[in-house]
Amino acid sequence: MWRRSFCSSTAGLKNKKWDALVIGGGHNGLTAAAYLAQSGLSVAVLERRHLIGGAAVTEELIPGFKFSRCSYLQSLLRPSIIRDLELHRHGLKLLKRSPSSFTPCLDGRYLLLGPDAHLNHSEISKFSERDADAYPRYENQLEKFCKFMDPLIDSSPPEAHQGVSSFNSRLKHKLQKSEFWAHCLHQSVSMGQQGLVDFMDLLLSPASKVLNNWFESEVLKATLATDAVIGTTASASTPGSGYVLLHHVMGETDGDRGIWSYVEGGMGSVSLAIGKAAKEAGATIVTDAEVSRLMIEDSGLVTGVILADGTKINSSVVLSNATVYKTFMELVPENVLPEDFSRAVKHSDYSSATTKINLAVDKLPQFRCCNIGYPEAGPQHMGTIHIGSESLEEIDSACQDANNGLPSRRPVIEMTIPSVLDKTISPPGKHVINLFVQFTPYKPNDGSWEDTAYRESFAKRCFNLIDEYAPGFSSSIIGYDMLAPPDLERIIGLTGGNIFHGAMGLDSLFLLRPVKGWSSYRTPLRGLYLCGSGAHPGGGVMGAPGRNAARVVIDDIKG
Repeated sequence: MWRRSFCSSTAGLKNKKWDALVIGGGHNGLTAAAYLAQSGLSVAVLERRHLIGGAAVTEELIPGFKFSRCSYLQSLLRPSIIRDLELHRHGLKLLKRSPSSFTPCLDGRYLLLGPDAHLNHSEISKFSERDADAYPRYENQLEKFCKFMDPLIDSSPPEAHQGVSSFNSRLKHKLQKSEFWAHCLHQSVSMGQQGLVDFMDLLLSPASKVLNNWFESEVLKATLATDAVIGTTASASTPGSGYVLLHHVMGETDGDRGIWSYVEGGMGSVSLAIGKAAKEAGATIVTDAEVSRLMIEDSGLVTGVILADGTKINSSVVLSNATVYKTFMELVPENVLPEDFSRAVKHSDYSSATTKINLAVDKLPQFRCCNIGYPEAGPQHMGTIHIGSESLEEIDSACQDANNGLPSRRPVIEMTIPSVLDKTISPPGKHVINLFVQFTPYKPNDGSWEDTAYRESFAKRCFNLIDEYAPGFSSSIIGYDMLAPPDLERIIGLTGGNIFHGAMGLDSLFLLRPVKGWSSYRTPLRGLYLCGSGAHPGGGVMGAPGRNAARVVIDDIKG
């Protein structure tokens, strides 16, 4: 379906000069294309794989079972993009989860959390009355911080103006910067000094410190801490990990802040809806069209791309949704970029400790701690199920294994079962399960991810850990697909297997993303722009980098 819907012949691409080419049909590239096409520009999206979506894809790898192969939940996609592109009209259907979190314990207890404040208080009280009272205040504080962050996410960073430009253009740029900083000042004043101090404390501190200051229950702290480490190589004790915690609660579903949802049809439905909006606006989307390098004049002007089959396609500008490393270290010839820029890109942190396992099972897991009496899906199956996350110490121990070059002996696993709400992705009575697993080094010291026996051994380690909480889980597995960091790099195009296109540390955000001096989506090569997660505001199925980059391009072209 994906291929028939979006594949055009590459032959027709070379017969005209396009206003814009987009390298990569991930959700950010498609978002950029949609906005560019809506502005009246001629746009073509070039996707390497046989289907669009990048990491937001749905693939039927086992007959009857449709996997969200990489990303698996939706919350971060900007509400303004959903509205602007009318994504619900184009088929986007979000399935809210309630409860949204379940943490089973080996001692027979469990913790459910979700959008229901009464449920949260009742559940947390099983572990600590004090924490139950503090939790609403914690959520309110994070919501205030998210509101402070919203305009930063939806705007281009106020970067110093690059390149030769007219007086009017420079004046407009100065006014935009002044307006940006004035808005930040107004927001800061509204937050007050204590609020700003608390905000800086969250940004700079380890998540463990933030959570220890709020709560006493280890289960609650560990459950919340998983948001601070997901997709990173850091532990909850790493300074700055508090920001990643905020990054994962700043989204919303249909106006409800911090609520993550499943997408009917899998995460590929997000990309499909954006792709439909782009095509409706006039964009051309081509699959099986791998870009091998950029065409660059001696003056440093980018004039188009060359495909792997040798096809040359001309354009006024090129937007890259590939990773920053892929864009500049592989698509750009040597000795073209400024040396300091190349060095910064080359030595950025693209490390990953993430493995994704997608399973087809013949029955739901039955958790030892839950005698709730549901023959089918119960509240414990609705949200994210935290396995191996009963204490901060467990998370730190799992991370330390990876720092020593070994896959975690007891991995931290986020399990989701989207088929309990989405009946379109599995046969009746059977289910799709996603396991987001940490921590797994790219190059383990005790083996290789290319070794089938080594891969199977680690997968079995994960399944055996789940068996401790849900006896018989392993025997329910029909089949599975596993993506270790090298697989994420090779198949999806994520350098180092990093799901964010690069680390989300405080040294890699805002004016420092992707590198200092080039945060406004423009690059040292005239006519080349970044529109992927390696640009501000970073990773996740957010769409903001694509939308923001498109606005910059439109402004540069139309003045």
